[in-house]
Amino acid sequence: MPTPERTSLDAILAAGCEILEADGLGGLTMQAVADRVGVRAPSLYKRVRNRSDLVRLIAAAAVVDLGERLDAASDASDANGDRTDGRGAVLAPVARLARTVRAFAHERPAAYGLVFAPGDDSGLEVEALRQASAPLLAVAADLAGPEHALDAARTLTAWLTGFISMELSGAFRLGGDVDRAFEFGVDRIAAALAPQAE
Repeated sequence: MPTPERTSLDAILAAGCEILEADGLGGLTMQAVADRVGVRAPSLYKRVRNRSDLVRLIAAAAVVDLGERLDAASDASDANGDRTDGRGAVLAPVARLARTVRAFAHERPAAYGLVFAPGDDSGLEVEALRQASAPLLAVAADLAGPEHALDAARTLTAWLTGFISMELSGAFRLGGDVDRAFEFGVDRIAAALAPQAE
């Protein structure tokens, strides 16, 4: 008679996400996850090859989570009709998506760090990234035109990543209202990316 399964991949990933946010990437060990789900560490290897695989799976789950949030924000834009009314109206969905990314980063800063870490250590698949980025690419196409969608999305993402990374690390030390600065930046970068009237 086979032994009953004591844990699932979903439980392992949920525990891994909790540990990542509480203790950082350094605290995310197979032993810590095993302790959290109530099994011995060797039991995890039935579901996850090794720690690198665990990190990759957690990063992939974070990409899916962020993509779903961006989809929901994009759907809200569609429901408001503000993606179809020209240059001025397209700025609203840009701000909505930017706020969504920022909210994700504040709620799950360690997962955000995995998704937006430089290099390719996370092992994220390009197709998963493409699917999660689809709402941003659609808004970028509305904003800058289809021929410049990828360039506009990259520019906005680079600004967002820089701003959010500085914010999360406490690098804004001169006082002032950081929320207002964020809104100012989103507005200005969106306006700069939109084609100018001739």
